[in-house]
Amino acid sequence: MSSQLVKTDAKAGAEVYHGSEICRQKALEFFCEVGLPRGLLPLEGVEECGFVRETGFVWVKRKKKYEYLYKTTGSLSSYAPEISGYVEKGKMKKITGVKAKDFHIWFALTEMRIDDPASGMIYIKTSMGAGKNVPIKSFEEEYDKYMV
Repeated sequence: MSSQLVKTDAKAGAEVYHGSEICRQKALEFFCEVGLPRGLLPLEGVEECGFVRETGFVWVKRKKKYEYLYKTTGSLSSYAPEISGYVEKGKMKKITGVKAKDFHIWFALTEMRIDDPASGMIYIKTSMGAGKNVPIKSFEEEYDKYMV
């Protein structure tokens, strides 16, 4: 079974949206609904997004790669033209298309979760199993730029 077939099957029964404005609106609503930061994924240039509520599968597509420097943490993140993962309350797992640069090395991110919302922290895990807590407000700065 090819990886393309798996992706297609994962999208069965999805709510799919096209266009920058509607994708931004629907993605923000969905992240809030599942208790994740509104700015969890940058929505700059997103042309398509979709959600399969039954399985939690989500994706966003844009024309090209997008890099963002988080001012709060000083971390550089790279977002592929297509990002996907599975969400549940306070968690996004099996993430594809997201990398972060730390200590001059790029790491693929596989999971982001909020263990204790009162802590104000989100745990970010890499494909190597290592992870760290970062302030949730780091992701809110990405959201705030859309509200200007």
